[in-house]
Amino acid sequence: MNKKRILAVGSVAFDDVKTPSGEVKDALGGSATFFSASARFFSPVSIVAVVGYDFPRKYLDLLRRLGVDTRGIELCEGKTFRWSGSYGRDLNTAKTLKTELNVFQTFRPKISKELKNCSSVFLANIDPDLQQSVLSQVIKPRLSACDTMNFWIKNKRTSLIRVIKKVDIFLCNEAEARELSGQADLARASKWILAHGPKLAVIKKGEKGASCFSRDFAFSVPAFPLKKVVDPTGAGDSFAGGFLGYLTQAKRVGEAAVKNAIIYGSVLASYNVESFSFDKVARLKRSDVERRVKQFAGMTKF
Repeated sequence: MNKKRILAVGSVAFDDVKTPSGEVKDALGGSATFFSASARFFSPVSIVAVVGYDFPRKYLDLLRRLGVDTRGIELCEGKTFRWSGSYGRDLNTAKTLKTELNVFQTFRPKISKELKNCSSVFLANIDPDLQQSVLSQVIKPRLSACDTMNFWIKNKRTSLIRVIKKVDIFLCNEAEARELSGQADLARASKWILAHGPKLAVIKKGEKGASCFSRDFAFSVPAFPLKKVVDPTGAGDSFAGGFLGYLTQAKRVGEAAVKNAIIYGSVLASYNVESFSFDKVARLKRSDVERRVKQFAGMTKF
C-alpha cells in the first residue's frame, strides 16, 4: 500500500474567509486538506489529523472521492479547529480575525503501523515538537518535508531547527526565511537553511512565484498570471502538495525533477486561488493540470 504514498500530518479545519470577491463560512480548510487535494494528482495521500464532532460527514466524503485516505483523521469530542481571516486589496497578506484551536490544541499525531512506511512525509506548519514526534514514528521515508510559520520561528526556534536538521526539504515563505536565518537576502537565507541540514530550501513568494535552492543549483519561477484571484488561503499548502506529490512519483529526485515539481506546485497553487476553499482544485482533472503546465512553459521559455 505504501509504495509512493505520502503521509500528510497537519490540520483539517473550518475556514471563515472574506476577500474582495466575497465571503464564505464553515469552508473546508486546513494545511493537510489543501496539501492533499493537490498531491493526489501524482501520488496516493493519507492524512493524519483531528476533527471534532461538529465536522460534517460530507467533507470526509469529498476527500475520499478525491482519493485521499482519511482513516488517520481522528474524531474527538469537542469542536473542530477554526480559522477566521480577511484579505483587503493586498491579497498577499491575510488579517487573522480569530483562531480557535479547539480539538487541535491537544492533537498528538499517532502514526498507524500501516502508514509508518510511507514513501514521503509532509509535516505541515504544526508545532515543531509534533513534527519531531512524527519523524520519530516513521521508518526511513524516501523524502521528508516540513513547513512552518512565524509563530513557531519566534516561540519554538530550537525545536524547529532540530526538525529542519532531519528533513530533506524545508518550505517557508519570504518573511519566514528572513526571520529564521536573520538574512535579508533570500539567497543568503537559503544558504543558512541548507547549512542546517535540508537538501532543498523552497521559498514561497506569493504573487511573485517561488524559488528553490540546493547546494548545486537554484531555480526561480514567477507565479502563473491570473485574471482574478478569489481567495489565497491554502495556496502555500497547495503548492507544497503539487511539489512533493510530483517528487514522490519521480524515479530520481535530481535537478530536472525538482524544477518540474516547482512548476507543478505553482500550477496547483494558481488553480487553488481561483476559488474559495479548494473548490476548483477538487473539480480538476489531471489533463487540466497538464494543460496549464504547458501554458506556463510557453510563458517562461526564451
